[in-house]
Amino acid sequence: MMIAIAAAFVSFIIVFAGVPVLRRMALRIGFVDRPSPRKIHRKPVPLMGGAAIYAAVTVTFILYQGITGLSLTVAVGGLALVAIGLTDDAFKAKGRDFPVWPRVVGYLAVSMLPLSFGIRIMAVTDPVSGKFYLFPEWLSAVATIVWVFALINMVNFIDGADGLASGVSMISSATLLVAAIIKKQPDTALLAAIIIGACIGFLAYNFHPARIFLGDAGATFLGFVLAVVAVEGAFKSATLLSMAVPILALGLPIFDTIIVMLRRLLSGKPLHRADNMHFHHVLMRWGLNQVQAVSFLYLIAALFALLSIVLLLVQK
Repeated sequence: MMIAIAAAFVSFIIVFAGVPVLRRMALRIGFVDRPSPRKIHRKPVPLMGGAAIYAAVTVTFILYQGITGLSLTVAVGGLALVAIGLTDDAFKAKGRDFPVWPRVVGYLAVSMLPLSFGIRIMAVTDPVSGKFYLFPEWLSAVATIVWVFALINMVNFIDGADGLASGVSMISSATLLVAAIIKKQPDTALLAAIIIGACIGFLAYNFHPARIFLGDAGATFLGFVLAVVAVEGAFKSATLLSMAVPILALGLPIFDTIIVMLRRLLSGKPLHRADNMHFHHVLMRWGLNQVQAVSFLYLIAALFALLSIVLLLVQK
């Protein structure tokens, strides 16, 4: 546990020290998210925060764990997502939209990467009979790809208010950390602690009024690394009941995305087209300011997290 705390502190320092440098660079070259009718912010905000989080998580994890299948998954998959995200962010900085399909193909390719390193949803145990059900290889692969692809997009979707995606990712990481400690999984506990440190360091600059944004690069990377932690940790040796643990740990982005997608589907809007129907948009239309809306959603995420830990303890 002390190693995890030390690693979280290193990750925190890297982000806390690196963000001001990246912020100045982004402002100098005009790499900023410009205001629009759909967006909440009213002045240009730098978009390079994701690069700081990727560097902190990857460097710290390799420093403490070395080169392993898990660290390579995070480093290689994360690098691809940061490259795609920075390209998308560069289009935004110029007031243009990056085409959807290249992003989808890239996200899908990254979602397949964990399989190459043996990271997959493999089986489930019936807590009543004690029987162990091994998934067919095709089902294992499909379940893993769908889960990772979904989380990459879901965390990106909620990144629409200052501090929301980074704060919710921190809460989800803390939940997965507790689950890893309970299940005695030191590798995933270490990675979850490192993500927590990076998110805390980033929140110092990202909470309202935000001085820098995650951008697509940071939001998709956080979704990816959280999905990998869940697959390698909470989903491993899971019972039917504890399968709900990672779903609840990431409950806010999951349910936000499901509800928004259903609304778009029922209204005939393209599923990929951004709108102002996410939870934080609705709360602000109800009269909450940005800090109140984000704080309320932190509370909801924390309640999901608490429920997931209770479920894990009940079935243990």
